Amino acid sequence: MWNEFYVYITDVQLWITIGQGLLKIILILFVANMFIRLGRLAISKVFLFRGKSPLRISERRENTLSKLLENILTYVIYFIMIIMVLETLTINVGALLAGAGIIGLAVGFGAQNLVKDIITGFFIIFEDQFSVGDFIRVSTFEGTVEEIGLRTTKIKSWTGELHILPNGSITEVTNYSIHNSIAVVDISISYESDIPEAERVIQELLSEIPDKYEDIVTPPELLGVQTLGASEVVLRVICEVEPMRHFHISRMLRKDIKICLDEMGIEIPYPRIVMYNRKEEVS
Repeated sequence: MWNEFYVYITDVQLWITIGQGLLKIILILFVANMFIRLGRLAISKVFLFRGKSPLRISERRENTLSKLLENILTYVIYFIMIIMVLETLTINVGALLAGAGIIGLAVGFGAQNLVKDIITGFFIIFEDQFSVGDFIRVSTFEGTVEEIGLRTTKIKSWTGELHILPNGSITEVTNYSIHNSIAVVDISISYESDIPEAERVIQELLSEIPDKYEDIVTPPELLGVQTLGASEVVLRVICEVEPMRHFHISRMLRKDIKICLDEMGIEIPYPRIVMYNRKEEVS
């Protein structure tokens, strides 16, 4: 038995076959690595060329798509590389693929929700419905997108809660971070105040506001009298601002307008109660 083993390991043809197999595997690994590098370089060049085109897409979508394509390219080349290495090792790849197909079919029937989550996640990324850092609302959940995966999406609310949603459950999305926002400010003044004078004062202040806040896209606009309340006249001011900056600009506008009205002696109304004392006449 030892002699047979000695003859086997000292067979020149065996070592030639092993050497050829190792060289093939090394060559396969080298070629696969080169394909991955060239593919990533080609993808980056394509998106760089699109960046100079007048029909370019948004930068955040370019980054998302380029990363997704690089990952797909890497997975595909790794799969082909593993198949070729197994064939080099004289392993029946056809039988393995057939068995994997049967197992995958069985798993697919039992994991339909998982497949749905992955497919939905792919289209969320591909269609750029929202990206990391966007402020969105999904059903009853609202917050900033922390992470987007092929199976789940993580949304962090402004109070700190982290909501992890399966992508398959995301059917309707409201994205607040794509277009500019509108800051709406209502100013109440008393009925005794001079409305044209108050409008003039506010207009003068609004003309100076754009130089004060960089988040403002267009100069604030005074629309005029919005409502007539029980004890006040309400004037409305609107302003187009950067996405999701309307809360901040609204607060700043209220503060600046209040200070300006106080300086000009224009009253902010306060609740008033009028009491009537009717005495019954005694006959």
